[in-house]
Amino acid sequence: MSVSVMLFTSDLRVHDQPALAAAVRDATEVVPLFVRDPGIHRAGFDAPNRRAFLADCLASLDDGLRRRGGRLVVRSGDVVDTVCRVVTGTGARSVHIAAGVSGYAAGREEALAAALAALGCALRVHDGVITALPPGRVTPANRDHFAVFTPYFRRWAAAGVRPEVTAPRRITVPEVAGEALPARAEVAGVSPGLAVGGEEEGRRRVKSWLARAGSGVDAYEERHDDLAGDATSRLSPHLHFGTLSATELVRRARDRGGAGAEAFVRQLAWRDFHHQVLAARPDAARADYRTRGDRWRDDEKEITAWREGRTGCPIVDAGMRQLRHEGWMHNRARLLTASYLAKTLYADWRTGAAHFLQLLVDGDMANNQLNWQWVAGTGTDTRPNRILNPLAQARRFDADGSYVRRWVPELASVPGPAVHDPAPADRARLGYPAPLVDLGEARDRFSRARGLGD
Repeated sequence: MSVSVMLFTSDLRVHDQPALAAAVRDATEVVPLFVRDPGIHRAGFDAPNRRAFLADCLASLDDGLRRRGGRLVVRSGDVVDTVCRVVTGTGARSVHIAAGVSGYAAGREEALAAALAALGCALRVHDGVITALPPGRVTPANRDHFAVFTPYFRRWAAAGVRPEVTAPRRITVPEVAGEALPARAEVAGVSPGLAVGGEEEGRRRVKSWLARAGSGVDAYEERHDDLAGDATSRLSPHLHFGTLSATELVRRARDRGGAGAEAFVRQLAWRDFHHQVLAARPDAARADYRTRGDRWRDDEKEITAWREGRTGCPIVDAGMRQLRHEGWMHNRARLLTASYLAKTLYADWRTGAAHFLQLLVDGDMANNQLNWQWVAGTGTDTRPNRILNPLAQARRFDADGSYVRRWVPELASVPGPAVHDPAPADRARLGYPAPLVDLGEARDRFSRARGLGD
């Protein structure tokens, strides 16, 4: 008998799972392993919403493995030490893992490779498991990565994605001990509206969204910025945890065809774009990708008001309150709330990125940090000094004010678009704060800070 280990990380599925399929081909028995890594906790990355969603994902993964004769083995501890103990205990000759892009993932792979080599065990790292196109698959002629999305997308679209991988029909697991699966109910501080996680739920949601008339993928191009319409796929948490394959989503959207499907595929390409930037520049998770010499303001009163959704700018407050309630926020609202913090309040983008990572169930280093940098003008945006006017954006993407009234209930009685800028008397009567800053004055302050002239 031969044994391999499948080390799950951000790829918690059995469908279109190249690393798992390779582990099954590689040996007669496989240990499907997930390690609860204290390093993730020390880094503050296992925030309650992601920990609760992860519990759902692990339960669903275990169920999918059991239907194929296997089971998920969960252990806690240092990843390298834990994997080595499993290898030693089972005599495994190979360990399979999906390639990551963060500095942490790269360090983990390097340490694993060295430790396993000392045991005579090979580490096999698989590309194209977490993203549709692996970082580094397409590069410009004179650089190691694309810094602008449009030329990247042209090359990405022309390159095509790998063939999908059939889920294993049978998985045999050797005798190996594991811990009880974690449960969502054990996690405190979870957002009350947090979605359900897991591969089964993700696949159900894809099927429903692809088939839904009027607000599914067919309408995505026209409606994905509609804040009240809730016409996005809401698949980002499943992509983050890997309960869905980005490759499969690209294929299914392209099979569906149409302008909406093309717009959705473009968003998947944006996700890959950020992953290839972070893979090439791991320090972009914490340092400016392109420094602008900013001297960020650190007004704790203003930052606290932003976090709590009490800025007096209704569209911004609606987004921040949706984030706290659901652990998720509409993408257009993410842009507006981020622009308000980084450019209207002129606060450090890292402050906002850290808050998002405390609450977002889909928060990951590549997309969260690099989207924040894009908005702050320190990242890959070719117009780094653009400022999103929250009132103009609100009137465009929440024309009748339904989104604001949903998430800022004290303004529910303010009719129509007037809800986006309530009169002072209405604010006082309804207990809603005055605007934290004057938008015109804030724009001038930002322009001066960036040296853009009078």
